[in-house]
Amino acid sequence: MAAAGAGGGADDELTVLGAWASPFLVRVRLALHLKALEYEYVEVDLKEKSDLLLASNPVHKKVPVLLHGGKPVCESMLIVQYLDDAFPRCGPAFLPADPHDRAVARFWAAYVDDKLLSSWMGIFATTTGEEKAEAVERTLEAVDELEGAFRECSGGKDWFGGDNVGYVDIALGGFVPAMNASEPTTGLKIVDPVRTPLLTAWKDRFCAFDAAKAAMPPTERLIEIGKKRQAELQVAEPEQNE
Repeated sequence: MAAAGAGGGADDELTVLGAWASPFLVRVRLALHLKALEYEYVEVDLKEKSDLLLASNPVHKKVPVLLHGGKPVCESMLIVQYLDDAFPRCGPAFLPADPHDRAVARFWAAYVDDKLLSSWMGIFATTTGEEKAEAVERTLEAVDELEGAFRECSGGKDWFGGDNVGYVDIALGGFVPAMNASEPTTGLKIVDPVRTPLLTAWKDRFCAFDAAKAAMPPTERLIEIGKKRQAELQVAEPEQNE
């Protein structure tokens, strides 16, 4: 399919390789919807990786991958930046024009992956109750920092990007489906109206935002997968302790 606003030739075709439940795919899909760009989606089996994926991302062999005219761009936030640069007249700019504001946005987007995601994933790598409690504390501390970041970046408006969904909104927004599935599956509430009222209101707006709704996987399917994994972990734990 041709990119909206482009010439429509083969050089303009956009294809996304992804895995439906991936938060990183949510980022890319959201960016494409915000830019009103048409694209072809190819679901990738991560257990049996296709020749197209291996050729498009030979280093990491991961999704998502954007193919623009057959040329690959890898890693979700690099893809978001690429779309901003490649289609400046389509939709809103994701990064601010001011150099300092751009640096701040990049800092907090990196924080989402480097601190929030790493701490959150660390919960599932723990083997004792004490380790899990420490990992949960680190995760919530990272969320508290992002509460302050929202206050700083939004200027009292609806989004990290101010009036429009911006770079940090896309970075954090990729994990909103996982946030919605977290409490029913693990009992962990990532954002809380008492502890993080600004982020709670932001998440509610994000879930109601049309472009985000089009980009996110069904929460019910994520909960189903999460409960299945929890059951598998509970079965595996006695075996590991023998």
